[in-house]
Amino acid sequence: MNTPPSAAEIQQLDALYPALAALPPALHDTVLTRQTAWLSVPAAATVFEEQSPCQGFPLLLAGEVRVARGSAQGRSLELYRVGPGELCVVSASCLFGHHLLSAHGQTTAPTRLAVLSPAALDACCAHEPFRRFVFGVFADRLAELMELAEAVAFQRLDRRLAAALLGHGEVLQTSHQALADELGTVREMVTRLLRRFERAGWLALGRERIELKDAAALRRLAAGEAGELPAV
Repeated sequence: MNTPPSAAEIQQLDALYPALAALPPALHDTVLTRQTAWLSVPAAATVFEEQSPCQGFPLLLAGEVRVARGSAQGRSLELYRVGPGELCVVSASCLFGHHLLSAHGQTTAPTRLAVLSPAALDACCAHEPFRRFVFGVFADRLAELMELAEAVAFQRLDRRLAAALLGHGEVLQTSHQALADELGTVREMVTRLLRRFERAGWLALGRERIELKDAAALRRLAAGEAGELPAV
């Protein structure tokens, strides 16, 4: 739903994106009041579709967008997530290259975002500090995607799953399918590995709930230091 911003939201966006706040005042005001759609989107909503034209450049005030690439077999590989103060490089590359979107984006929580029109992004990128900011994010995302490609190509799935379980506290509220989507595999493989972890005493499984019992063992596995696990 497109709802006009409050003055407080414009200030919040400027605080999250200093390169935006550094635009010349006339350009800044024109972009945010005339060339930007301000959207409130519920959780689990599609923000943009793969192989569709890009309608604009999103800047997040609140919430999160999961960006993933799908396959003809219905599998999905998470590329990255965009939060407040971050940029979507898939949207930017689509707009700069004038081609269709190479991934899809879906909200993981209620999300408030400002979507700059293609013309607005061009105008902002003509300003050097904003352009440096965008291409700096490109460089960071490229490094992350290279690490992801290396993990998918060379790292065992059990190590990647162990790493995905860590860093979220003792209890994770998530489904096996969500983990499979994050890791770019199928739910059955994730379920099989989680049951092996449970048999080893490392975690306890519930309905969309995973309780970590031995985070140290998971860390050893993620680092490639654990031995063989019990079979299921």
